[in-house]
Amino acid sequence: MTDGTITIIGGGLAGSEAAWQIASQGRKVRLFEMRGGGDMTPAHQTDGLAELVCSNSFRSDDAERNAVGLLHQEMRDLDSLIMRCADTHKVPAGSALAMDRDRFSDAVTQALSEHPNVEIVRERVDSLPENGLTIVATGPLTALSLAESIGAATGADALAFFDAIAPIVHRHSVDMEIAWMASRWGKGESDEGDYINCPMTKEQYLAFHQGLIEGEKTEFKDWEKDTPYFDGCMPIEVMAERGVDTLRYGPMKPVGLDNPHAATPEHPEGRWPYAVVQLRQDNALGTLWNMVGFQTKLKHGAQVELFRTIPGLEKAEFARLGGLHRNTFINSPRLLDGELRLKSAPHIRFAGQITGCEGYVESSAVGLMAGRLAAAEMAGKAMPLPPQTTALGALLGHITGGADARDYQPMNVNFGLFPDLDERVHKKQRKEAYTGRARREFVSWAAGLGRAIAA
Repeated sequence: MTDGTITIIGGGLAGSEAAWQIASQGRKVRLFEMRGGGDMTPAHQTDGLAELVCSNSFRSDDAERNAVGLLHQEMRDLDSLIMRCADTHKVPAGSALAMDRDRFSDAVTQALSEHPNVEIVRERVDSLPENGLTIVATGPLTALSLAESIGAATGADALAFFDAIAPIVHRHSVDMEIAWMASRWGKGESDEGDYINCPMTKEQYLAFHQGLIEGEKTEFKDWEKDTPYFDGCMPIEVMAERGVDTLRYGPMKPVGLDNPHAATPEHPEGRWPYAVVQLRQDNALGTLWNMVGFQTKLKHGAQVELFRTIPGLEKAEFARLGGLHRNTFINSPRLLDGELRLKSAPHIRFAGQITGCEGYVESSAVGLMAGRLAAAEMAGKAMPLPPQTTALGALLGHITGGADARDYQPMNVNFGLFPDLDERVHKKQRKEAYTGRARREFVSWAAGLGRAIAA
């Protein structure tokens, strides 16, 4: 397409953010999204742009001690549409940033629909364009026809892994005579706490653990059997298979959660249970709560039967049960250049989870960078890349060459992607040192970015 319009394929988080960034730079965008045009994916339930199909959380919002929180702040500083809508429609989640998924998606869809530089086309794209600046942001559920076209262009088969979806429970069906509201160590936004906690005794936990292992699972197709899981979205039953205490040190850890129903004269605030299942608010009304860390490939009947053995969820009503879908991503360190362009066809950029970044925020961040880079290229300008000491730069550098292409796997942003600190810092201050350095260098880079755009 050579009419001066930048094409984006995919209206998820990355594609939506890329479209916003390009349009905000005064460039025309044609955004293709197959949902709403007669097609659907195995995981999506609506035709809204930037639909959140798994969790409703962007994880930690702590920009001073957490890499993803730092990424949040950098994106806000660059006028991220995804972060703006997340902030507008957030729901209580302690130190995490979670949002009402429907209102969030509606806000992104409205903002892009109303932007004069954005044209939204509800059609499936079956092959890569032969010309014209293009961003492929089709995500982990790329349609088979387009995936085959990408394979032909890259000369390599796409890689894949599984991503599982957590169930959502109706709030009114939770027994609060057994469960209670609290945030771990009391670190919540509300006085009573941001999570519903369902306690388990040792006997209940062991029975639940056995039920996870023995429960009837979704059958794998032949082409799925050797597909690896990404640890960040590993089904709970797969974690259970790794050891009887794995869950108690993972999503079911009870530390920092005093059960007031177990209060005694000796322990008036209660004691920690043996294990705990946490539910996090999923919508602004507080009527829907998702089971934290409970991504699963158990069959639906097995889910209902087993999850109703959890204390407090004996009469749980489920708005959505867990599911399983296949994620697809390319070997970005081998296939892409430093500006996310396909080496064999440099008019095409990739963004989002299809590049092998993992997580909502990371996908949006790569979309932001792809959009900014494409807009600069359309304007005939050179855009300086963010230093690898920043969260954006560390993530971009990992995708475009920092990772080992021989065994490339999906990755969340983390301080392990950042260059090490020059000075010796006590381990208790390392996170603050990373974020402090990142903020200084991000501010300097952003100032230079402004000058480059204005030139």
